[in-house]
Amino acid sequence: MATFLYRLGRGAFRRRGLVALIWVALLFAAGFGAASAGAPSSGSFSIPGTEAQKAFDLLDKRFPGMAADGATARIVIKAPAGAKVTDPGPKAEVQKIIDDLKSGPGKDQISSVTDPYQAQAVSQDGSTTYISTKYKVSGMELTDATREALKDSGTEAQEHGLTVEIGGDALMAAPETGSGEVIGILIAAIVLVITFGSLIAAGLPLLTALIGVGIGISSITALANVLDLGSTTSTLAMMIGLAVGIDYALFIVSRYRTELAEGRERDEAAGRAAGTAGSAVVFAGLTVVIALVGLSVVNIPMLTKMGAAAAGTVVIAVLVALTLVPAILGFAGKKVLPAGQKSKLFGKGKPAGDKPKVNGGTRWARFVLRRPVMVLLAGVIGLGVVAIPASKLEMGLPDDGAQPVSTTQRKAYDLLSDGFGPGFNGPLMVVVDGGKELADKTVDQIKGLDGVAAVTPPMLNKDGDAAIINVIPKDRPSSTQTEDLVHEIRNGSGDEVLVTGATAMNIDFSQKMNDALLPYLALVVGLAFLLLMLVFRSVLVPLKAALGFLLSVVAALGAVVAVFQWGWLGSLFGVEQTGPIMSMMPIFMVGVVFGLAMDYEVFLVTRMREAYVHGERPGQAVVTGFQYSARVVVAAAVIMIAVFAGFIGASEQMVKMIGFGLAVAVFFDAFVVRMTIVPAVLALLGHKAWWLPKWLDRLLPNVDVEGESLRKHLAAESADGPDGPDGPEGPGKDRELVNA
Repeated sequence: MATFLYRLGRGAFRRRGLVALIWVALLFAAGFGAASAGAPSSGSFSIPGTEAQKAFDLLDKRFPGMAADGATARIVIKAPAGAKVTDPGPKAEVQKIIDDLKSGPGKDQISSVTDPYQAQAVSQDGSTTYISTKYKVSGMELTDATREALKDSGTEAQEHGLTVEIGGDALMAAPETGSGEVIGILIAAIVLVITFGSLIAAGLPLLTALIGVGIGISSITALANVLDLGSTTSTLAMMIGLAVGIDYALFIVSRYRTELAEGRERDEAAGRAAGTAGSAVVFAGLTVVIALVGLSVVNIPMLTKMGAAAAGTVVIAVLVALTLVPAILGFAGKKVLPAGQKSKLFGKGKPAGDKPKVNGGTRWARFVLRRPVMVLLAGVIGLGVVAIPASKLEMGLPDDGAQPVSTTQRKAYDLLSDGFGPGFNGPLMVVVDGGKELADKTVDQIKGLDGVAAVTPPMLNKDGDAAIINVIPKDRPSSTQTEDLVHEIRNGSGDEVLVTGATAMNIDFSQKMNDALLPYLALVVGLAFLLLMLVFRSVLVPLKAALGFLLSVVAALGAVVAVFQWGWLGSLFGVEQTGPIMSMMPIFMVGVVFGLAMDYEVFLVTRMREAYVHGERPGQAVVTGFQYSARVVVAAAVIMIAVFAGFIGASEQMVKMIGFGLAVAVFFDAFVVRMTIVPAVLALLGHKAWWLPKWLDRLLPNVDVEGESLRKHLAAESADGPDGPDGPEGPGKDRELVNA
């Protein structure tokens, strides 16, 4: 592989104009496709194999149109103190809202508007009522005129003293990341400038990463409606694609500068950078792709599509790093070098083999080697303490109750809870696959349960062979009492009675996440273990990498629980409302963080392996690995943390939580696990760290990430051959190309 990537990188450098043109053409093509595509929908949500999904499927068959996934809105109206919504004045204002909705700008997208007085949607004390509005399309597909008409529908009523707030998904909009994302990119730029000491070298990873992300996001947007991709899919792909895109380019550019410092010609340096650092990029990218595509084992279409789309963006980032980065290095010339080195590295560089001076990475590695047990214990105990809150993890899916208290959706949610009871925002829909007799019997059974506040009479379909029963729990949707009620209804009924609705879907979704976590973990860690065994030719190094990852991801989950569930430092991170952790967060963090964690394992330990293969003792190999790689790995980690942390400013709680979780996880994994625990463990293991049974060594193919076969190949070619001194592609030709 190293030889193939060497030729690819050198070829891209020499044909830089063509390579750059191809990537720019791809960017424009993807951009044109995105601009031509319609507005993306919110994405359909289904959970195959669950009772809630079976109920929805039955509902769609027996009550055609009832299970349509159009947007809904609840306009909640509360009368002023001392008045009731049934009084003539408030009643007239409510009727005017209904008339405005039916005749306003968004009337063509409305399928129904329910009169609250006819539907008996008035609280017992008469203070609160609500208008249910159903639309023909999803919230993301509503026109701006329709959305504005909904927002303005209660303006006049508010002027007459009524409180009007709007809930439901009709006001759903694409998540906004705010200025945090821009700040994250600016921090990444500053780190790159400090790392490289050159504006051109710093700008190159940013430029190539933005091109890669631009192609990935535009492609997702172009295919969003065809593949039914949700609005969050592109945000996730941008988050991961931007982070790995910058990091992968950073490692290629860094290795290129190292090769130049050893006196290589520019195209030769580009080829060697692609053959060595590029090999690490390929395997690091593969671990991320495995982790993201592996989300398909959960068997939730939305999660599968999110993972596949993000994995596609990572593949683009790898291809950009291997081809576009060497091509742009060809255009950049000497400008990628620090100001003080631009005049002395070409033809006057350090002799090949000279080692860099002692740096911070060297000093840190030597410190760890002197006190490996103390460092190991400090790292493990520290992460263990941070992980403690994870034992109290509560999972659920966010609803309007998780919205910031300043939003109209949250205010509408609270008004309904106050007027109709806390369970009103999470009604259960019981679908009975039978006639009136079975439906009446089911109603009587449900009324006898403790957690029930109200049960509506059964609504039969046209054929009289199915019925719908609405159940209002006593407790809020995310409470354990409501979850127990769902299980009670299911356990006390036969297969003909199914419980669904948003609350039941959330319960089933959380259970499916829990059930899939261990199989997913086994699949992802198992495949990545085999991949790392190929890379490092060792059993213990991949095992240590996997165990270190588990420690960092549990610690990161502990931090997420402390901030988003308990509210610790919540105001610092813009958390206005605490609540259960999003159900997909643990399995999502396992997938994404594992892939990203292996990046640093590959980049850092590959240099150690390279030094060990070339004859250095285990301890010295650790020092050498840190001497060459620590500065770049630290820079890459800070960049990735900055990019993820930029999404903490997002308007959507899900994106905010993912950004925080990934930023914290990368911090723990890069600085505590990879930079601290890993060298301590390698110091204690010594030669055993690189042990591989001989029979297994013969079975495993040699992928040569450290470039040993590449060196032999180049040494043979330099002696004689087409790339040798007398061949058409020899050094003389190289110099002609460089001078040109």
